[in-house]
Amino acid sequence: MTIDAGTIAHWQTWVGRQEQREEMVDPEALRRFAAALGEELDVERHWPSLGHWALFLPVVGADQVGDDGHPKRGGFLPPITLPRRMFASAEIRFTGRLALGAPATRTSTIRDVRHRAGGSGTLVLVDVEHVIAQRGTNHVVERQTLVYREAGGQTPPVTAGEPGSGEIWTPGEADLFRFSAATFNGHRIHYDLPYAQGEEGYPALVVHGPFTAARLFGLARRTEGEPAAFAFRAQAPIFLGQPVRLAAGERTYTARRADGLDAMVAKTVL
Repeated sequence: MTIDAGTIAHWQTWVGRQEQREEMVDPEALRRFAAALGEELDVERHWPSLGHWALFLPVVGADQVGDDGHPKRGGFLPPITLPRRMFASAEIRFTGRLALGAPATRTSTIRDVRHRAGGSGTLVLVDVEHVIAQRGTNHVVERQTLVYREAGGQTPPVTAGEPGSGEIWTPGEADLFRFSAATFNGHRIHYDLPYAQGEEGYPALVVHGPFTAARLFGLARRTEGEPAAFAFRAQAPIFLGQPVRLAAGERTYTARRADGLDAMVAKTVL
């Protein structure tokens, strides 16, 4: 698929756009998120790994849901026409703990829109910065990269091998459903097998990238204490029902598939 320069320039006019939302930091939303991760439910004492993802969820009416289950294109994000979209990476800094039961404000800004064309096909990358504050003090600053790409061909199934040492994690259907529910993520690749296989070419349901990232963050906390910053990059999809090894290195954490491929790599800063 080729995209003309005028279309790219139009999408780049979204750079600098902002939206601001305010909502209460709901302990029950955090509790559902913690439950989906398999973490401590006493969120009043133990904040869930990357628990801010349980807040400021994307809510649109039923008539504004696209064929893939995401909100339709346009609005705050540019109306990019490439059919596949995914949350590819993020860099997050934590400067304080959000207070439960109190209002918080999230300010979101489109920081960059860029076009890439190469061996992997046509890509458009969108950088979005989210700043979550309470009482005028920033507590979370996150820069996300969303990737839009061509439909592509069929993704081959994972062939079991020896992924190496580490903590075994095997997410099941109920895990994917609970995480989708806790984050109000309607993307059909996580629950609709005929869609995932027939429309997007995956061999099985796909594990959410943020789910994997939160599990790696939890491993980092158990290994080295509370990180001041956390960054991750998705490198390959993880599919339902296959064991994943979560491994700790020197402030580096990996989610390795059954075929030995690193599906996600994360780093921390103390």
